[in-house]
Formats: sequence, structure tokens, C-alpha cells
Amino acid sequence: MTPLPKGSLSVTLCRDGREFAALGPEWDALHRRCPSATPFQSHAWLHSWWLSYGQDTNLRVVLVRRGGRLAGAAALLLAHRPMPVLMPMGGAISDFFDILVDEESGEAETGSVVDALARGLHRAARSSVVDLREVRPDALAQRLFTGWSGPRVRLTDSTCMELPAAPLATLAQEMSGSRAQRVRAKLRKVEALGVVCREVPVERVPATVGDLLRLHALQWSGRGGNPEHLRPRFAAHLTHAAGRMVRDGGATLTEFLLDGEVLAANLSLHAGPLTGCYLYGAHPLLRERKVDVATLLLREVSRQAAADGRRTLSLLRGSEQYKSYWQPVPVVNQRLLLSRPGLEPVLRLRAAQVATRDRAARTVKARFPAARDWHERFTALTGAGR
Repeated sequence: MTPLPKGSLSVTLCRDGREFAALGPEWDALHRRCPSATPFQSHAWLHSWWLSYGQDTNLRVVLVRRGGRLAGAAALLLAHRPMPVLMPMGGAISDFFDILVDEESGEAETGSVVDALARGLHRAARSSVVDLREVRPDALAQRLFTGWSGPRVRLTDSTCMELPAAPLATLAQEMSGSRAQRVRAKLRKVEALGVVCREVPVERVPATVGDLLRLHALQWSGRGGNPEHLRPRFAAHLTHAAGRMVRDGGATLTEFLLDGEVLAANLSLHAGPLTGCYLYGAHPLLRERKVDVATLLLREVSRQAAADGRRTLSLLRGSEQYKSYWQPVPVVNQRLLLSRPGLEPVLRLRAAQVATRDRAARTVKARFPAARDWHERFTALTGAGR
């Protein structure tokens, strides 16, 4: 790695939850100076997750400062099972991991901060394997991986589906004639029913998140779904995070009303050029009224993303059939495993365990189509691999 001029950068390790909470304002400023950052690297998301899921003994946040100003950060935690592993804060309910780097200082300075983060991570790892999940192909963490001085392994992770951030009617113009006609028919159905969409102000976020989770549970009743979405700790996290993110422009909470009743709610997250469709809930009555829920939600989220000048509308993790209908581009996240030289056997063991588990999950999905979401649900339930 590139040698750092002595004294130009300082690297520290935050292990105290109160210290991490106090980082909020400067963390947010760094997040804004890092155009490649996703919503899941915002302080609102991470600190809220920590309040619901974290343990003070496990916090490991690498911080890089230049002249006292926060220039880089990597939010991690230490897990001990089945082996000591440093992993991203945010766990199974976060779709992307990345490091934060002040990219406004130029390419050379960005490289220096990435190197400093790598050095801090190297020290923090000690006897642990570093397991960075859900890293986008263009993430800054890829540069950290490339310059790592010890053993490393790159694996594939979840597939995300992405669309241009354009109004749904515009996207339909790129589809084949028959498919575009069906999209227009679905849009006309929504308009004919008189579904009203409205963005929720910050003071109404707690009540609307409650409605969203209630509708989400109702739509999945008897059909599996992610059990974590039904737990109080998830509700507490989502309420706290959404409140801050809606206030700061990092999220939009939308409710959909029919005849004055809220029958659907959706939470989308924003950062830089990206809007992500994170979670929604929809009453079964909408399907009974022949409303295509995906069309209803995408119509509004795509309008919001285009109006805000975003470039990418991500449907986030999962390649479900309803997502493929819109002809999105698949983007495969990666899993980056790193260690000190003396821990290479442990790293190889971790990589082998991951590969075996992933092969088993693919076999289950291929042989039992009804279990296509088994691996995601199992991971969320047990924390396996996280």
C-alpha cells in the first residue's frame, strides 16, 4: 500500500456506543462528501441499527481524520461464532456495505484515506477474519480489497436489480409493444380507482411505519416472509432510522389511500445518485380490486427518484419474478474476505464454509421453487454468515 506521510492522517478505533452516537453530525457531513455512499452507510441507519441490535463489547468503527476532520470511516462489529469475524454493522437487514471516504479532496487523497482505513482495519482484525458482505462492484471497499497486504478472497453475494431513475411511463417506452401496453393498462387501472399517494411528514413517521409493518405482515400472512420484519427490534430500528432519514432527505415514506383508507405504505431510501425500494406493505384488498401492487409502488417511487435527479432506481436484493418484469439490470454484490498473513488457514476455512452453504442454498432453490426465499429467511432468522 502507498506509504502515508507521517502525521498527515490519524487512525483511531471507536469501541464505545456513546462515542459512535456523538459522531452523527460529522459522519453525516462525510457521507455527503462521499458520492458513492449508499443509504446504508448513513449515521441515521447505522446508529439506529446499533441501538436495536448492537452490543457495546462488539463495536469496531475505524475512523480516519485529517487535521481533525473526519475523512474516512468503516462501521464494523466483532462476532465470535463460529469463529472471530469482523463484519459490517447493519447485518442482514442492510442491502449494501461500503467504507466512507471524503472524495472531494481528489484522487490522491482518496487513495491515502483508503490506505489508512486498510491499516486501521488490519490492526482491528488481530485474530479475526474480515468478512465484508454485500459490497457493490463499484464500491470504495473494492479499492481497500485490491490494496490489502494479506490473504484475500472475493466471492459473489446477493443479486440486486436496477432500473434507470425515470418515470414508469418513460420506462415502458423501452419495453416491447405488448409489455408496454400491459404496463399502461395497469397504470390506467390505478388511476381509474382513484388511489391517492401522499408523502408522510416527519412527525407522522412513527405511526406510518407502524401501518407499513402491519400491512407487510398482512400481505405475507401464511406465505412465509422474513420473520425479522415482525420483531419489535426491527420495528424500533425502522421507526428511529426512518424518522431521521425523512427529516434529512435520506428517505421517503409514502402511503397509498383508497376511499380514504391507507391500504399500502412504502419506504424508499436515498443517497447520491441512488434510490432504493426498501420495504412496503400492501393490504390484500388491493389485489382483490385487481390493482398491480408493484406497478402502484414503482409509479410513485420512480417519479420521486426522477424528480430528485437520481440516476439509479434499485429494487435492492433479490431477483424475484415480479422484479424481472420491468427488465432491470442485475448487479451482483460481492463478499470480500480479508485477514492477516498468519490467519490465512482460517480465512480459507471461512471461504469454504460460505461456498458450501451457498451451494446448498442454490440446490434447495433449484429443486424446490417454493423455497426460493429460504436462504434469505434463514439468514435473517439465525444471523448465519453475517
